[in-house]
Amino acid sequence: MRIDVVIPAFDEEHSLPRVLAALGRIPADQARVQRVVVADNNSRDRTAEVAREGGAEVVPATRQGYGSACLAGLDHLRRTGPPEIVVFLDADYSDHPEELPSLVAPILAGEADLVIGSRTLGTRERGALLPQARFGNLLACFLIRLLYGHRYTDLGPFRAVSWQALERLGMRDPDFGWTAEMQVKALRAGLRVTEVPVSYRRRVGRSKITGTLRGTVAAGYKIITTVLRYGLFARPRPATDRSAPR
Repeated sequence: MRIDVVIPAFDEEHSLPRVLAALGRIPADQARVQRVVVADNNSRDRTAEVAREGGAEVVPATRQGYGSACLAGLDHLRRTGPPEIVVFLDADYSDHPEELPSLVAPILAGEADLVIGSRTLGTRERGALLPQARFGNLLACFLIRLLYGHRYTDLGPFRAVSWQALERLGMRDPDFGWTAEMQVKALRAGLRVTEVPVSYRRRVGRSKITGTLRGTVAAGYKIITTVLRYGLFARPRPATDRSAPR
């Protein structure tokens, strides 16, 4: 199956080359990544230039926001020929791109439609996941379990989804609610969802979200309201989870 990678990026000129280089080292017999799309979210540095130098396709995401950048990347894929699988990966080098093969494996095996890379189930460098991020993650996952009866362990950004399944979700959120929206909509749609352990390290540079009080509060509010909005006003259909503990 053809695999494309979407990387939302905002001022990541120092970390992005490491991400692209790591993707380029993945053996083709493990996962055949056809192209990498960097959605440049109004970066003020050389993010777009280093992305092109690293062999990525660059698309502008003029509306500020994490989800907006992801949507811009998907729109580009939709217009230029979508793949069978899309992988979302952050540009800050906190994830380990070389673990992409284990992320897409359940989809390639026909066992899942959406795979979340769980930092909770995997190994984390000390200080990589800040306390405010851990708390927000726990609260959001608790609410999803309360409303849907399904246990996620993480809302991690490193994830893979089949294109066919993704198109059914009708993703819309332009901001911090993007990851939560995908996971609750997957349950509503009855998709087969699973989690695989992934490694996590300290990002290169300072986080624009959890690195500031304003960003932390805004992200937490948006994630929680997203979970509640879809959970309280729509009845979910059962989904299948093949890895997360219950």
